[in-house]
Amino acid sequence: MDSAKARKILEKVRSGELAVEEALDGFRMEPVQSLGFATIDTHRGIRNGFPEVVFGQGKTREHLLGICQSILERRERLLVTRVAADVAEFVREALPQLDYHPVARCLTHDMPVESESDYPGFVGIVTAGTSDIPVAEEASLTLRMMGHRTELRHDLGVAGIHRILGAHQWLLKAHVLIVVAGMEAALPSVVAGLTEKPLIGVPTSVGYGTHFGGITSLLGMLNSCGSGVTVVNIDNGFGAGYAAAQIHRLTKVSPHE
Repeated sequence: MDSAKARKILEKVRSGELAVEEALDGFRMEPVQSLGFATIDTHRGIRNGFPEVVFGQGKTREHLLGICQSILERRERLLVTRVAADVAEFVREALPQLDYHPVARCLTHDMPVESESDYPGFVGIVTAGTSDIPVAEEASLTLRMMGHRTELRHDLGVAGIHRILGAHQWLLKAHVLIVVAGMEAALPSVVAGLTEKPLIGVPTSVGYGTHFGGITSLLGMLNSCGSGVTVVNIDNGFGAGYAAAQIHRLTKVSPHE
């Protein structure tokens, strides 16, 4: 259950559409559910605004299937990140209602319609190179699952500086920006110098030998001369998308405020 569902239940009680005892049934579930191999945080949506997201990498097929089944039984929105294609195929044989997004490597269920978003504007996502697209797609998918609109622009790295300069007007329209880059990861510094918008940098593991699997990009972003550049972990598109959603959520005032 998330805060939106909890609010709907309470509104129905207030209007008389739902009896108090019936409403209580929706809140009586334990805050956690033990599956033996996993403990599902069933109340995370109420606390944090979005249900528990499942990290698929490293889990057995059977364990991942069990976790997905448990979440779906509660009729919650589901996002599973870092799922290999063969594992996704195994899970979808039992749960065909799930959608697999091969570029982002994610499984989803009950994705909101972007045109019906409650939040104004969009979160802009920029990649320095085409090789950075999978990480950007993970960020975009996370935002869309959380009810936010996204727009993506690819291959705007500093090796051809005119490309990002040509997107200046688009950058100004975005409410929040995510910049995904490998190699020396100079792009976030450039974008930060072109706009006042909150900017989240995502270093990727794209690069040659002394790139050290993304450490060079990470250190480059952490040492950015661009003011206000916030950095997530290497290849962490999910973390960037979630953080951008938390920032963009502030553009919408909750009904109880």
